[in-house]
Amino acid sequence: MDIGSAQDQLLAEQRAYYSALAPDYLDQGLDLPGGAELTAALDEFRPAGSVLELACGPGTWTPQLLRYASDVTAVDASAEMLAIAAGRVPDGAPIRFVEADLFSWEPDRQYDVVFMGCWLSHVPAERFESFWSQVAAALAPQGRVFFVDDYYRTPEELIEGPASSTIARRTPDGTTYRIVKVPHAPTDLEGQLRGLGWDITVTPTAGPFFWGAGNRALRRG
Repeated sequence: MDIGSAQDQLLAEQRAYYSALAPDYLDQGLDLPGGAELTAALDEFRPAGSVLELACGPGTWTPQLLRYASDVTAVDASAEMLAIAAGRVPDGAPIRFVEADLFSWEPDRQYDVVFMGCWLSHVPAERFESFWSQVAAALAPQGRVFFVDDYYRTPEELIEGPASSTIARRTPDGTTYRIVKVPHAPTDLEGQLRGLGWDITVTPTAGPFFWGAGNRALRRG
């Protein structure tokens, strides 16, 4: 099996994991310090205008986005997750749900804000640059980006050792799936993004969580 096929298989397993986990996802939150800081940071950011939410999952962040946005487009690869998310927003809310694989999906318009909640760590390093090109294509000229994430991985998850971003996660019924979990260090992540032309500040919390906020760097002639 070539590298591309192996990675495609890993990402398919990752999608299957989150679909299987959907009914129990909201009970899987990390009881670790720093989580409350993320909510406060997003409120301070105020994601106004048209917002694109990538990997919305069961709508953990969607209601908070709707407090500020004029409209939200929420994309996820799992129909099960989208069904839960749709049930967590008020009837008539200005939101469009889209079922799509984020590694092949292309935006059909531009947005004022692109938001990612605990998704970036699930993007393989080999696809990091192409993924951010996709984000750039989705942003309006003065658009902004906000993401939250964590680098938390337990020792038992590290089936290929700490140097690998492939880990194992189990659903409540005991089924094991392989998924991607890149343990981004905030300072290194900020540097990576600057190397790709982004002006994004990545801020760590007291625990393993962090958030990033910013936009595309202005080109100087």
